[in-house]
Amino acid sequence: MPTAYEEAGGEGEFDVSDQDRLKRAAALEALGLVESGMIVGLGSGSTARHFVAELGQRLETGGLERIVGVPTSRATAEQATALGIPLVELDEHGVDIAIDGMDEYDDDLNAIKGLGGALLREKVVAASATTFVLIGDHSKHVTRLGSLAPVPVEVARFGWRRTATLLADLGAVPTLRTRDDEAFVSDNGNLLLDCRFPGGFDPVILEAALCRLPGVLEHGLFIGMAHRAYVAGEDGTLALTGAAPG
Repeated sequence: MPTAYEEAGGEGEFDVSDQDRLKRAAALEALGLVESGMIVGLGSGSTARHFVAELGQRLETGGLERIVGVPTSRATAEQATALGIPLVELDEHGVDIAIDGMDEYDDDLNAIKGLGGALLREKVVAASATTFVLIGDHSKHVTRLGSLAPVPVEVARFGWRRTATLLADLGAVPTLRTRDDEAFVSDNGNLLLDCRFPGGFDPVILEAALCRLPGVLEHGLFIGMAHRAYVAGEDGTLALTGAAPG
């Protein structure tokens, strides 16, 4: 499937210009957590682009200094480089803070991510962060994960049809993601299967099951990972607290 859901923002309760304004508002709130000298995980997608843009401006004006970024996708790396944000490889020490968007989130700050195709790198960086922060607008809130977005699953090319069958055994309806009538290929050279679950799912149980499947390289369930979230709505931006930072 295309990545239009992330750009369109779910149910379309307000127009694109309004939603873009809310995404920027959430990004600005998260930027307040960044301090000079930090290693910052730079997320991917339309909301994260606002954060990267604001971070670049803050560095240019001297509001922040000695910041280096770890990008979660080639697209983010290109944006950050154009803005003059120094980039480094993710090393054994991880990052001080990672800030990224979400495609859905629930009341416990569990999230679905990956409709932009960068879920593997996003999860590696998020898991390495002392503090992991989600940003977005209120249209991404759901009471049950999977209500709006599919669960993206990054799979090895080898035997992907068999992997799709194993996913179907878990109750999924997997669809090979395509772009311009060709299979979508992640930055890591893998395929993506977008999985709908008509019967619903328990996020914790499904996460464990996906991790056990041969051929599955990563999935878009971010369970118990977010320490904070900033969610913008017409009445302002909510600051939400999730898991305790490690």
